[in-house]
Amino acid sequence: MAIRPAGPEDDDAIWEVLRPAVESGETLCAPRDGGREGAFAYWRPAGALNFVAEIDGRIMGTSYLRANQTGGGAHVANAGYCTHPEAAGQGVARALFEHSLTEARARGFRAMQFNFVVATNTRAIATWERGGFRVVGRLPGAFRHPTEGYVDALVMWKDL
Repeated sequence: MAIRPAGPEDDDAIWEVLRPAVESGETLCAPRDGGREGAFAYWRPAGALNFVAEIDGRIMGTSYLRANQTGGGAHVANAGYCTHPEAAGQGVARALFEHSLTEARARGFRAMQFNFVVATNTRAIATWERGGFRVVGRLPGAFRHPTEGYVDALVMWKDL
């Protein structure tokens, strides 16, 4: 697996990774009906760096890394990850996660915060907890899941 910075030439493949997650509405806060434009607006917040994970030359995952806040909060990183459904069980999310921690440290961030982890996304939560993140907050009913209704969102933190 290779992880590298994303370029404009990767947009079609990134959309193929993002589309199932966006349209399912189960884990991301991008508008389900926002299409490609809405997905990219969500996935590429101002100041974010985007990366892709490739297996045998095929993009199977994508991530972003950015400062969580500006000014006095700019020393805390934020990241997001999305993998293609065919990448399940191949370690793509874990590799993107580890890559983002390495990049964040190299860029001088002192911590990483995940602002809005959907509580029903138990596989991701387990991965982040194994990676040293801890839940520091719970937002009751903050996410409207398409089948589970209103579910909690977690705030997770790790010192770098």
